[in-house]
Amino acid sequence: MNKLMKAYRNWVALLAMLCVSQTALAQGAIEITRGTDRATPIAVVPFGWQGSSPLPEDLAQITGNDLRNSGMFAPFPRENMLSYPTRANEIFPRDWRVLGVDFVVAGQVTQSGDRYEIQYHLYGVAREEVLLSRTVTGTQTQLRDMAHHVSDQVFEHLTGIRGAFNTKILYVAAERFSAENTRYTLQRADYDGARAVTLLQSREPILSPAYSPDGQRIAYVSFESRRPEIFVHYVATGRRERVTSFEGLNGAPAWSPDGERLAFVLSRDGNPEIYVMHLASRQLTRVTNHFAIDTEPFWMDNNTIVFTSDRGGRPQIYKQSITGGTAERLTFVGNYNANAKLSVDGQTMVMVHRQDGYRNFHIATQDLRRGNLRVLTETSLDESPTVAPNGTMLIYATRQQGRGVLMLVSTNGRARSEIPTQFNDLRVPSWSPYLP
Repeated sequence: MNKLMKAYRNWVALLAMLCVSQTALAQGAIEITRGTDRATPIAVVPFGWQGSSPLPEDLAQITGNDLRNSGMFAPFPRENMLSYPTRANEIFPRDWRVLGVDFVVAGQVTQSGDRYEIQYHLYGVAREEVLLSRTVTGTQTQLRDMAHHVSDQVFEHLTGIRGAFNTKILYVAAERFSAENTRYTLQRADYDGARAVTLLQSREPILSPAYSPDGQRIAYVSFESRRPEIFVHYVATGRRERVTSFEGLNGAPAWSPDGERLAFVLSRDGNPEIYVMHLASRQLTRVTNHFAIDTEPFWMDNNTIVFTSDRGGRPQIYKQSITGGTAERLTFVGNYNANAKLSVDGQTMVMVHRQDGYRNFHIATQDLRRGNLRVLTETSLDESPTVAPNGTMLIYATRQQGRGVLMLVSTNGRARSEIPTQFNDLRVPSWSPYLP
Protein backbone atom coordinates (compact mmCIF):
# COMPACT_ATOMS: atom_id res chain seq x y z
CA MET A 1 0.00 0.00 0.00
CA ASN A 2 1.46 3.35 -1.00
CA LYS A 3 2.26 6.20 1.37
CA LEU A 4 -0.74 8.31 0.39
CA MET A 5 -3.21 5.54 1.14
CA LYS A 6 -1.57 5.10 4.54
CA ALA A 7 -1.73 8.85 5.15
CA TYR A 8 -5.41 8.91 4.24
CA ARG A 9 -6.20 6.10 6.66
CA ASN A 10 -4.05 7.68 9.34
CA TRP A 11 -6.03 10.90 8.95
CA VAL A 12 -9.32 9.04 9.43
CA ALA A 13 -7.88 7.16 12.40
CA LEU A 14 -6.61 10.38 13.94
CA LEU A 15 -10.05 11.93 13.80
CA ALA A 16 -11.49 8.93 15.65
CA MET A 17 -8.69 8.90 18.25
CA LEU A 18 -9.18 12.56 19.09
CA CYS A 19 -12.38 11.66 20.90
CA VAL A 20 -10.47 9.98 23.74
CA SER A 21 -7.73 12.55 24.20
CA GLN A 22 -9.44 15.45 25.97
CA THR A 23 -12.31 16.31 28.31
CA ALA A 24 -15.80 17.12 27.07
CA LEU A 25 -16.91 20.73 26.96
CA ALA A 26 -20.48 20.34 28.06
CA GLN A 27 -23.02 17.88 29.39
CA GLY A 28 -26.71 17.31 28.69
CA ALA A 29 -29.58 14.90 28.98
CA ILE A 30 -29.84 11.93 26.60
CA GLU A 31 -33.01 10.10 25.68
CA ILE A 32 -32.47 6.48 24.71
CA THR A 33 -35.26 5.07 22.58
CA ARG A 34 -35.58 1.28 22.61
CA GLY A 35 -38.56 0.80 20.30
CA THR A 36 -41.22 0.44 22.98
CA ASP A 37 -43.62 3.13 21.71
CA ARG A 38 -46.83 1.88 20.12
CA ALA A 39 -47.12 1.81 16.34
CA THR A 40 -50.51 1.88 14.62
CA PRO A 41 -51.91 -1.64 13.99
CA ILE A 42 -52.56 -2.25 10.31
CA ALA A 43 -53.42 -5.43 8.40
CA VAL A 44 -52.00 -5.91 4.90
CA VAL A 45 -54.00 -8.88 3.66
CA PRO A 46 -52.36 -11.22 1.09
CA PHE A 47 -53.36 -9.88 -2.33
CA GLY A 48 -55.66 -11.98 -4.45
CA TRP A 49 -54.20 -13.63 -7.59
CA GLN A 50 -55.89 -15.77 -10.20
CA GLY A 51 -52.91 -16.55 -12.43
CA SER A 52 -51.97 -20.04 -13.62
CA SER A 53 -48.54 -19.82 -11.95
CA PRO A 54 -47.51 -18.32 -8.61
CA LEU A 55 -47.03 -14.56 -8.51
CA PRO A 56 -43.25 -13.89 -8.66
CA GLU A 57 -43.37 -11.50 -5.69
CA ASP A 58 -45.38 -11.42 -2.47
CA LEU A 59 -46.61 -7.88 -2.98
CA ALA A 60 -48.58 -7.66 0.26
CA GLN A 61 -45.52 -8.79 2.22
CA ILE A 62 -43.40 -6.09 0.59
CA THR A 63 -46.03 -3.47 1.42
CA GLY A 64 -46.31 -4.66 5.01
CA ASN A 65 -42.53 -4.62 5.44
CA ASP A 66 -42.38 -1.07 4.09
CA LEU A 67 -44.97 0.16 6.56
CA ARG A 68 -43.21 -1.61 9.43
CA ASN A 69 -39.86 -0.09 8.47
CA SER A 70 -41.30 3.40 8.83
CA GLY A 71 -41.75 2.76 12.54
CA MET A 72 -45.27 4.19 12.39
CA PHE A 73 -47.21 0.99 11.68
CA ALA A 74 -47.32 -2.51 13.12
CA PRO A 75 -48.55 -4.99 10.46
CA PHE A 76 -50.84 -7.66 11.87
CA PRO A 77 -49.60 -11.26 11.35
CA ARG A 78 -51.40 -12.76 8.36
CA GLU A 79 -51.59 -16.19 10.01
CA ASN A 80 -53.80 -14.69 12.75
CA MET A 81 -56.25 -12.96 10.42
CA LEU A 82 -59.89 -14.04 10.66
CA SER A 83 -60.61 -13.37 6.98
CA TYR A 84 -58.71 -12.62 3.79
CA PRO A 85 -60.62 -10.03 1.78
CA THR A 86 -59.27 -8.91 -1.58
CA ARG A 87 -61.97 -6.35 -2.47
CA ALA A 88 -63.43 -3.44 -0.53
CA ASN A 89 -66.89 -5.00 -0.18
CA GLU A 90 -65.33 -8.09 1.44
CA ILE A 91 -63.89 -6.14 4.39
CA PHE A 92 -66.05 -6.58 7.50
CA PRO A 93 -65.07 -4.25 10.37
CA ARG A 94 -66.04 -6.72 13.08
CA ASP A 95 -63.33 -9.15 11.93
CA TRP A 96 -60.67 -6.49 12.45
CA ARG A 97 -62.07 -4.64 15.44
CA VAL A 98 -61.87 -7.78 17.57
CA LEU A 99 -58.19 -8.11 16.56
CA GLY A 100 -57.38 -4.53 17.49
CA VAL A 101 -56.55 -3.53 13.91
CA ASP A 102 -57.09 0.12 12.96
CA PHE A 103 -56.64 -0.10 9.18
CA VAL A 104 -56.84 -2.80 6.51
CA VAL A 105 -55.10 -2.89 3.13
CA ALA A 106 -56.58 -5.39 0.68
CA GLY A 107 -55.93 -5.89 -3.02
CA GLN A 108 -56.28 -8.00 -6.12
CA VAL A 109 -53.58 -8.63 -8.76
CA THR A 110 -54.54 -9.41 -12.34
CA GLN A 111 -52.48 -10.06 -15.46
CA SER A 112 -53.17 -9.13 -19.07
CA GLY A 113 -50.42 -10.17 -21.44
CA ASP A 114 -47.16 -8.82 -20.05
CA ARG A 115 -48.92 -6.21 -17.86
CA TYR A 116 -49.87 -6.60 -14.22
CA GLU A 117 -52.44 -4.55 -12.32
CA ILE A 118 -52.92 -4.12 -8.57
CA GLN A 119 -56.29 -2.80 -7.48
CA TYR A 120 -55.99 -1.99 -3.80
CA HIS A 121 -58.08 -0.49 -1.01
CA LEU A 122 -57.35 1.14 2.34
CA TYR A 123 -60.12 0.64 4.88
CA GLY A 124 -60.59 2.50 8.17
CA VAL A 125 -62.00 0.14 10.79
CA ALA A 126 -63.15 2.78 13.27
CA ARG A 127 -65.04 4.77 10.64
CA GLU A 128 -66.12 1.62 8.79
CA GLU A 129 -65.35 3.10 5.40
CA VAL A 130 -63.00 2.85 2.45
CA LEU A 131 -60.40 5.63 2.72
CA LEU A 132 -58.55 4.97 -0.51
CA SER A 133 -59.09 2.89 -3.67
CA ARG A 134 -56.45 3.01 -6.36
CA THR A 135 -54.94 1.02 -9.22
CA VAL A 136 -51.30 0.70 -10.25
CA THR A 137 -49.95 -1.13 -13.30
CA GLY A 138 -46.57 -2.31 -14.58
CA THR A 139 -44.56 -5.16 -16.01
CA GLN A 140 -43.26 -8.21 -14.16
CA THR A 141 -39.91 -6.51 -13.55
CA GLN A 142 -41.81 -3.62 -11.95
CA LEU A 143 -43.78 -5.69 -9.44
CA ARG A 144 -41.63 -4.58 -6.50
CA ASP A 145 -41.94 -0.97 -7.66
CA MET A 146 -45.70 -1.40 -7.73
CA ALA A 147 -45.75 -2.79 -4.19
CA HIS A 148 -43.58 0.10 -2.98
CA HIS A 149 -45.98 2.48 -4.72
CA VAL A 150 -48.89 0.99 -2.78
CA SER A 151 -46.90 1.50 0.44
CA ASP A 152 -46.12 5.10 -0.50
CA GLN A 153 -49.77 5.91 -1.18
CA VAL A 154 -51.09 4.26 1.99
CA PHE A 155 -48.36 5.85 4.09
CA GLU A 156 -48.99 9.34 2.73
CA HIS A 157 -52.77 9.04 3.08
CA LEU A 158 -52.52 8.05 6.74
CA THR A 159 -49.63 10.28 7.86
CA GLY A 160 -49.63 13.24 5.49
CA ILE A 161 -45.92 12.50 4.81
CA ARG A 162 -44.75 11.54 1.36
CA GLY A 163 -43.63 7.91 1.26
CA ALA A 164 -40.00 7.04 0.47
CA PHE A 165 -40.25 3.31 -0.23
CA ASN A 166 -39.62 3.64 -3.97
CA THR A 167 -36.18 5.14 -3.45
CA LYS A 168 -32.69 3.63 -3.86
CA ILE A 169 -29.53 3.30 -1.80
CA LEU A 170 -25.84 3.13 -2.63
CA TYR A 171 -23.23 1.23 -0.66
CA VAL A 172 -19.73 -0.14 -1.10
CA ALA A 173 -19.13 -3.89 -0.74
CA ALA A 174 -15.64 -5.21 -0.04
CA GLU A 175 -14.91 -8.83 -1.01
CA ARG A 176 -11.64 -10.11 0.43
CA PHE A 177 -10.21 -13.08 -1.47
CA SER A 178 -6.78 -12.97 0.19
CA ALA A 179 -4.59 -10.59 2.18
CA GLU A 180 -3.52 -8.87 -1.03
CA ASN A 181 -6.66 -9.33 -3.09
CA THR A 182 -9.78 -7.31 -2.25
CA ARG A 183 -12.45 -6.28 -4.73
CA TYR A 184 -14.55 -3.18 -4.04
CA THR A 185 -17.89 -2.69 -5.76
CA LEU A 186 -20.25 0.26 -5.74
CA GLN A 187 -23.76 -1.16 -5.46
CA ARG A 188 -27.16 0.41 -6.10
CA ALA A 189 -30.26 -1.28 -4.68
CA ASP A 190 -33.84 -0.69 -3.58
CA TYR A 191 -33.96 0.97 -0.18
CA ASP A 192 -34.64 -2.47 1.37
CA GLY A 193 -31.61 -4.09 -0.31
CA ALA A 194 -33.47 -5.87 -3.13
CA ARG A 195 -32.41 -5.84 -6.80
CA ALA A 196 -28.81 -4.76 -6.22
CA VAL A 197 -26.76 -3.91 -9.31
CA THR A 198 -23.04 -3.14 -9.61
CA LEU A 199 -22.15 0.34 -10.86
CA LEU A 200 -18.38 0.15 -10.47
CA GLN A 201 -15.69 -2.40 -9.58
CA SER A 202 -12.16 -1.67 -8.43
CA ARG A 203 -9.22 -3.40 -6.78
CA GLU A 204 -8.66 -0.18 -4.84
CA PRO A 205 -10.98 1.35 -2.20
CA ILE A 206 -14.12 3.29 -3.09
CA LEU A 207 -15.30 5.73 -0.42
CA SER A 208 -18.07 8.21 0.39
CA PRO A 209 -20.63 7.71 -2.42
CA ALA A 210 -23.28 10.44 -2.48
CA TYR A 211 -26.34 10.96 -4.67
CA SER A 212 -26.90 14.28 -6.40
CA PRO A 213 -30.22 16.02 -5.60
CA ASP A 214 -31.70 14.91 -8.93
CA GLY A 215 -30.58 11.30 -8.41
CA GLN A 216 -28.89 11.23 -11.82
CA ARG A 217 -25.28 11.56 -10.65
CA ILE A 218 -23.11 10.07 -7.91
CA ALA A 219 -19.97 11.55 -6.39
CA TYR A 220 -17.43 9.28 -4.70
CA VAL A 221 -13.76 8.90 -3.82
CA SER A 222 -11.73 6.32 -5.74
CA PHE A 223 -8.17 5.09 -5.16
CA GLU A 224 -7.95 3.45 -8.59
CA SER A 225 -4.85 5.55 -9.44
CA ARG A 226 -3.36 4.66 -6.04
CA ARG A 227 -4.26 8.09 -4.67
CA PRO A 228 -7.60 9.56 -3.55
CA GLU A 229 -9.52 11.33 -6.31
CA ILE A 230 -13.13 12.50 -6.48
CA PHE A 231 -15.27 11.39 -9.41
CA VAL A 232 -18.78 12.21 -10.61
CA HIS A 233 -20.54 9.16 -12.09
CA TYR A 234 -23.60 9.47 -14.38
CA VAL A 235 -26.05 6.72 -13.40
CA ALA A 236 -27.85 6.30 -16.72
CA THR A 237 -24.76 6.02 -18.92
CA GLY A 238 -21.93 5.02 -16.58
CA ARG A 239 -19.86 7.98 -17.82
CA ARG A 240 -17.42 9.34 -15.22
CA GLU A 241 -15.65 12.65 -14.70
CA ARG A 242 -12.64 13.18 -12.45
CA VAL A 243 -13.41 16.27 -10.37
CA THR A 244 -10.36 16.54 -8.10
CA SER A 245 -6.89 15.04 -8.11
CA PHE A 246 -4.95 17.40 -5.85
CA GLU A 247 -1.88 16.42 -3.91
CA GLY A 248 -2.78 14.96 -0.52
CA LEU A 249 -6.31 14.21 0.62
CA ASN A 250 -9.36 14.43 -1.65
CA GLY A 251 -12.37 13.19 0.30
CA ALA A 252 -15.96 13.31 1.60
CA PRO A 253 -17.82 14.85 -1.38
CA ALA A 254 -21.25 16.36 -0.63
CA TRP A 255 -23.71 17.85 -3.13
CA SER A 256 -25.26 21.27 -2.68
CA PRO A 257 -29.09 21.29 -2.70
CA ASP A 258 -29.10 22.96 -6.13
CA GLY A 259 -26.80 20.23 -7.51
CA GLU A 260 -24.38 22.79 -8.95
CA ARG A 261 -21.57 22.48 -6.40
CA LEU A 262 -19.64 19.92 -4.41
CA ALA A 263 -18.19 20.43 -0.95
CA PHE A 264 -15.27 18.19 -0.05
CA VAL A 265 -12.08 17.90 1.98
CA LEU A 266 -8.64 18.76 0.62
CA SER A 267 -5.25 18.90 2.28
CA ARG A 268 -3.64 20.69 -0.67
CA ASP A 269 -2.56 23.53 1.63
CA GLY A 270 -1.19 21.18 4.29
CA ASN A 271 -4.17 20.74 6.62
CA PRO A 272 -7.55 19.05 5.98
CA GLU A 273 -9.98 21.86 5.17
CA ILE A 274 -13.43 22.19 3.59
CA TYR A 275 -13.59 23.47 0.01
CA VAL A 276 -16.47 24.07 -2.41
CA MET A 277 -16.25 23.64 -6.19
CA HIS A 278 -18.70 25.02 -8.74
CA LEU A 279 -18.88 22.09 -11.14
CA ALA A 280 -19.62 23.98 -14.36
CA SER A 281 -16.73 26.43 -13.97
CA ARG A 282 -14.49 24.28 -11.73
CA GLN A 283 -14.05 27.38 -9.55
CA LEU A 284 -12.68 26.32 -6.14
CA THR A 285 -13.39 28.18 -2.88
CA ARG A 286 -11.85 27.43 0.50
CA VAL A 287 -14.46 27.54 3.26
CA THR A 288 -12.61 26.70 6.50
CA ASN A 289 -9.22 27.91 7.66
CA HIS A 290 -8.19 26.39 10.97
CA PHE A 291 -5.27 24.38 12.32
CA ALA A 292 -7.69 21.63 13.43
CA ILE A 293 -8.99 18.80 11.23
CA ASP A 294 -12.15 19.89 9.37
CA THR A 295 -13.96 17.13 7.49
CA GLU A 296 -17.29 15.48 6.54
CA PRO A 297 -19.18 18.46 5.07
CA PHE A 298 -22.94 18.34 4.51
CA TRP A 299 -25.16 21.15 3.23
CA MET A 300 -27.79 22.76 5.45
CA ASP A 301 -28.90 24.95 2.54
CA ASN A 302 -27.29 26.39 -0.57
CA ASN A 303 -25.18 28.79 1.50
CA THR A 304 -24.39 26.88 4.72
CA ILE A 305 -22.57 23.67 5.51
CA VAL A 306 -22.21 21.55 8.64
CA PHE A 307 -18.94 19.69 9.20
CA THR A 308 -16.92 17.74 11.75
CA SER A 309 -13.99 19.42 13.47
CA ASP A 310 -11.80 18.75 16.49
CA ARG A 311 -11.11 22.47 16.99
CA GLY A 312 -12.81 22.30 20.40
CA GLY A 313 -10.60 19.42 21.58
CA ARG A 314 -12.73 16.53 20.36
CA PRO A 315 -14.73 15.84 17.20
CA GLN A 316 -17.92 17.90 17.26
CA ILE A 317 -20.23 19.32 14.60
CA TYR A 318 -20.13 22.93 13.46
CA LYS A 319 -21.88 25.02 10.84
CA GLN A 320 -20.49 27.83 8.71
CA SER A 321 -21.44 29.95 5.73
CA ILE A 322 -19.61 29.00 2.54
CA THR A 323 -18.73 32.68 2.14
CA GLY A 324 -16.71 32.67 5.35
CA GLY A 325 -17.27 33.97 8.83
CA THR A 326 -17.08 32.25 12.18
CA ALA A 327 -17.98 28.59 12.60
CA GLU A 328 -20.77 27.89 15.11
CA ARG A 329 -20.69 24.75 17.23
CA LEU A 330 -23.93 22.72 17.15
CA THR A 331 -23.24 19.69 19.40
CA PHE A 332 -22.40 19.70 23.10
CA VAL A 333 -23.80 16.40 24.40
CA GLY A 334 -21.30 13.54 24.39
CA ASN A 335 -17.57 13.37 23.79
CA TYR A 336 -17.84 12.54 20.08
CA ASN A 337 -20.24 13.76 17.40
CA ALA A 338 -19.41 13.42 13.72
CA ASN A 339 -20.60 12.74 10.16
CA ALA A 340 -23.74 14.85 10.35
CA LYS A 341 -26.68 14.51 7.97
CA LEU A 342 -29.83 16.65 7.99
CA SER A 343 -33.48 15.82 7.50
CA VAL A 344 -35.15 17.38 4.47
CA ASP A 345 -36.78 20.09 6.63
CA GLY A 346 -33.41 20.99 8.15
CA GLN A 347 -34.70 20.64 11.70
CA THR A 348 -33.21 17.26 12.66
CA MET A 349 -29.55 16.33 12.51
CA VAL A 350 -28.45 12.69 12.37
CA MET A 351 -24.90 11.84 13.44
CA VAL A 352 -22.44 9.36 14.88
CA HIS A 353 -22.46 9.89 18.64
CA ARG A 354 -20.65 8.64 21.69
CA GLN A 355 -21.79 9.32 25.24
CA ASP A 356 -19.43 10.49 27.93
CA GLY A 357 -17.93 7.56 29.81
CA TYR A 358 -18.78 5.00 27.09
CA ARG A 359 -16.70 3.35 24.37
CA ASN A 360 -19.35 2.47 21.78
CA PHE A 361 -20.38 4.67 18.87
CA HIS A 362 -24.10 4.95 18.10
CA ILE A 363 -26.36 6.81 15.71
CA ALA A 364 -28.29 9.68 17.28
CA THR A 365 -30.57 12.51 16.24
CA GLN A 366 -30.57 16.06 17.54
CA ASP A 367 -33.45 18.50 17.29
CA LEU A 368 -31.76 21.68 16.08
CA ARG A 369 -34.48 23.91 17.51
CA ARG A 370 -34.70 22.41 20.99
CA GLY A 371 -31.25 20.86 21.23
CA ASN A 372 -32.42 17.56 22.73
CA LEU A 373 -30.61 14.44 21.55
CA ARG A 374 -31.95 10.90 21.05
CA VAL A 375 -29.84 7.77 20.69
CA LEU A 376 -31.45 5.48 18.10
CA THR A 377 -29.20 2.44 17.85
CA GLU A 378 -28.11 -0.32 20.21
CA THR A 379 -25.38 -1.78 18.03
CA SER A 380 -21.76 -0.64 18.41
CA LEU A 381 -19.13 0.85 16.10
CA ASP A 382 -21.93 2.50 14.14
CA GLU A 383 -20.98 4.86 11.32
CA SER A 384 -22.01 6.53 8.06
CA PRO A 385 -25.70 7.38 8.67
CA THR A 386 -27.83 8.33 5.68
CA VAL A 387 -31.41 9.59 5.87
CA ALA A 388 -34.47 8.81 3.75
CA PRO A 389 -35.73 11.83 1.78
CA ASN A 390 -38.84 12.04 3.97
CA GLY A 391 -36.82 11.83 7.20
CA THR A 392 -38.69 8.83 8.64
CA MET A 393 -35.92 6.21 8.29
CA LEU A 394 -32.15 6.02 8.19
CA ILE A 395 -29.56 3.43 7.24
CA TYR A 396 -26.12 3.12 8.79
CA ALA A 397 -23.11 0.80 8.69
CA THR A 398 -22.05 -1.30 11.66
CA ARG A 399 -20.44 -4.63 12.50
CA GLN A 400 -22.16 -7.79 13.69
CA GLN A 401 -20.40 -11.11 14.33
CA GLY A 402 -17.37 -9.96 12.38
CA ARG A 403 -19.42 -8.82 9.38
CA GLY A 404 -19.86 -5.33 8.04
CA VAL A 405 -23.63 -4.87 7.67
CA LEU A 406 -26.16 -2.16 6.92
CA MET A 407 -28.95 -1.56 9.42
CA LEU A 408 -32.21 0.27 8.84
CA VAL A 409 -33.84 2.09 11.76
CA SER A 410 -36.87 4.36 11.87
CA THR A 411 -36.12 7.81 13.21
CA ASN A 412 -38.76 7.34 15.91
CA GLY A 413 -36.74 4.33 17.11
CA ARG A 414 -39.55 1.77 16.81
CA ALA A 415 -38.33 -0.32 13.88
CA ARG A 416 -34.94 -1.91 13.28
CA SER A 417 -33.79 -4.46 10.71
CA GLU A 418 -30.69 -5.56 8.82
CA ILE A 419 -30.55 -4.84 5.10
CA PRO A 420 -30.17 -8.26 3.41
CA THR A 421 -27.39 -8.54 0.82
CA GLN A 422 -25.10 -11.23 -0.60
CA PHE A 423 -21.98 -9.52 0.79
CA ASN A 424 -20.23 -9.82 4.15
CA ASP A 425 -18.51 -6.44 4.33
CA LEU A 426 -20.69 -3.42 3.59
CA ARG A 427 -19.78 0.23 4.04
CA VAL A 428 -20.77 3.88 3.52
CA PRO A 429 -24.47 3.76 2.52
CA SER A 430 -26.12 6.71 0.79
CA TRP A 431 -29.87 7.19 0.36
CA SER A 432 -31.20 8.58 -2.92
CA PRO A 433 -33.54 11.55 -3.23
CA TYR A 434 -37.01 10.99 -4.63
CA LEU A 435 -36.57 9.58 -8.12
CA PRO A 436 -38.64 10.24 -11.27
